[in-house]
Amino acid sequence: MDSSLSASTTMLTCSSKLHHYPPRSFRFLSFSLPIFRKLGICPKFLSKSPNLTVRSSSSITAKPSWEFQKKGRGKEQDNKLRALREIFTRPGVNVDAYIIPSQDAHQSEFIAECYMRRAYISGFTGSAGTAVVTKDKAALWTDGRYFLQAEKQLNSSWDLMRAGNMGVPTPSQWLNTVLAPGCRIGIDPFLFSSDAAKEFKEDISKGNHELVFLYDFNLVDEIWKESRPNPPKEPIRLHDLKYAGVNVSSKLSCLRSELRNAGASAIVISMLDEIAWLLNLRGNDIRHSPVMYAYLVVEIDGAKLFVDDTKVTPEVMEHLTNAGIELRAYESILSEIESLAAKGANLWLDTSSVNAAIVNAYESACYKYPWDSATKSRKKRTANLDSNGQSGGPCAVYRSSPVSLSKAVKNDAELEGMRNCHLRDAAALAQFWAWLEDEIQRDVVLTEVEVADKLLEFRSHQDGFLDTSFDTISGSGANGAIIHYKPEADSCSTVDGKKLFLLDSGGQYIDGTTDITRTVHFSEPSARERECFTRVLQGHIALDQAVFPENTPGFVLDAFARSSLWKVGLDYRHGTGHGVGAALNVHEGPHSISFRFGNITPLLTGMIVSNEPGYYEDHHFGIRIENLLYVKEEDTPNRFGGIGYLGFEKLTFVPIQTKLVDISLLSVAEVEWLNSYHLQVWEKVSPLLDGSARQWLWNNTQPITKL
Repeated sequence: MDSSLSASTTMLTCSSKLHHYPPRSFRFLSFSLPIFRKLGICPKFLSKSPNLTVRSSSSITAKPSWEFQKKGRGKEQDNKLRALREIFTRPGVNVDAYIIPSQDAHQSEFIAECYMRRAYISGFTGSAGTAVVTKDKAALWTDGRYFLQAEKQLNSSWDLMRAGNMGVPTPSQWLNTVLAPGCRIGIDPFLFSSDAAKEFKEDISKGNHELVFLYDFNLVDEIWKESRPNPPKEPIRLHDLKYAGVNVSSKLSCLRSELRNAGASAIVISMLDEIAWLLNLRGNDIRHSPVMYAYLVVEIDGAKLFVDDTKVTPEVMEHLTNAGIELRAYESILSEIESLAAKGANLWLDTSSVNAAIVNAYESACYKYPWDSATKSRKKRTANLDSNGQSGGPCAVYRSSPVSLSKAVKNDAELEGMRNCHLRDAAALAQFWAWLEDEIQRDVVLTEVEVADKLLEFRSHQDGFLDTSFDTISGSGANGAIIHYKPEADSCSTVDGKKLFLLDSGGQYIDGTTDITRTVHFSEPSARERECFTRVLQGHIALDQAVFPENTPGFVLDAFARSSLWKVGLDYRHGTGHGVGAALNVHEGPHSISFRFGNITPLLTGMIVSNEPGYYEDHHFGIRIENLLYVKEEDTPNRFGGIGYLGFEKLTFVPIQTKLVDISLLSVAEVEWLNSYHLQVWEKVSPLLDGSARQWLWNNTQPITKL
């Protein structure tokens, strides 16, 4: 395991450091829900706990959303808000406001339908957002990728808060403004990371408000009732060692070394992709993400997987048994956390991802099991473990998960799988684009949804294809400006051959994960469209060719992709690059490339990152060019300071439409880059094609010349 895993600062908080009774209130995040951290948006609660049980996995004004709505919409959403507010006054609830995040209990970006509570209550279906409901107001925060989508989907009962825009308050600032001092704000503690909860509590305390953990039930679930989808029950499958590269025993051994070095005797892992990666398992509980709902507790001498055992096949059970992993019920995780404290375990907690319910359970249990008078001294101490990995008293080790970084640095087998699946994916895309261009030229009327469905059909014919890696963004004309647009059959547009068409899509394969965006024009683009496309391409090329010192965080490189746009006063409202899992989540951390400089994780050899600058003119068009890259060592003639230098290698090989390029704006070196890239595309992908698709690839990889 990479030694850099030990670089983060460790902070030990012992049972002696805790108050004699849990505080009455805890807090959530101002606007820093963990999902926003993952997507590159910089972020800016404990009631007296009852018996802790986990529910089964079974003066700034925002423009009101009614200005964008058709009259008569939203009666159903109004009824939901009314029903939710009626619960506020129930005995045992008694709150003045309630926060509904996007996440499940594992801080997942994509979630199972039964956990899509924010979408259910608000009608907004984007993957990132926070809903806040008071007794007489409702507001929804989301980021720039979703502004246009939210405008369309929210009804007049909701105020849209465009997070990140000048003058837009955070949820905590808004609540401190609209609520009288001394109100109670409720949350479901399973849906907020511990960090997010504590941060929010601190922020709302400025308004003299109390944050209340509501353990017994989720308020949205109470009104969802019978119409709520059932929890997923899909079987878990093995992820073959030839794709994983490292067996489970070796991964667990490395993790246990990390525990010992940190003075911890156990760790709780709640991020679903980390569990899947560590155990070489994959699931099907969430669309687009090959993961299963579970928690994992790893101790020095054992491990327990908390999961619905109906999903565990005999083959998977044998695999787990051979790795020394026991099964436990998903719902029993808090009982296990208390048991760890009872036996004096020093528990490693990543409070940025582990939910507040789990962290509170451990910290509260530490009061019950002080073990010795030393833990009552209220002084920080370093945990001293005995031969069994136990200390003189339970003590939390607050530190980032070591699994996150290990997972992000791909081994040779994972990189090989990613290279292979990208070539098959490129073949499917060549077949698709050849088909689509022919259909448009013959004036066949196609909707954005029909086009996305046809792409899925081509991908499904490729070996090892399992699923899409996210909902395909198929946007014609103005819809391309909606950064995370999802076409719906009953409301989408037809593909207009005289407008720009943006297609962002990806696949989940048995050996890897893909994510690619191309923007095309089927007739004659305007000079404005060509200039904007070319400047986006220049940014894409600049980042692709970047060479940088070791230990460089991604935000340092973000300006490379924006520079050409900046020269003419243009920009885009999203990060430039995100990590991608190997046959796992299409978005993964801890690294990213973004103008938001809060993420200082360095780019390391073997990491995979997207390169996706763009430009969007609201209500007109959108442009984005996206390839996946992996970080590699560069053989530079000098090594200033005695350190190495890094660069990128491409994984994606699909033509970039040269019709949209204004060659006069390109340098000779940029023209050479484009021609070299297209030569690679032809050489790597053409052997996988025949017929019209091969001819299309040939036509679209011809070199261009700068006169």
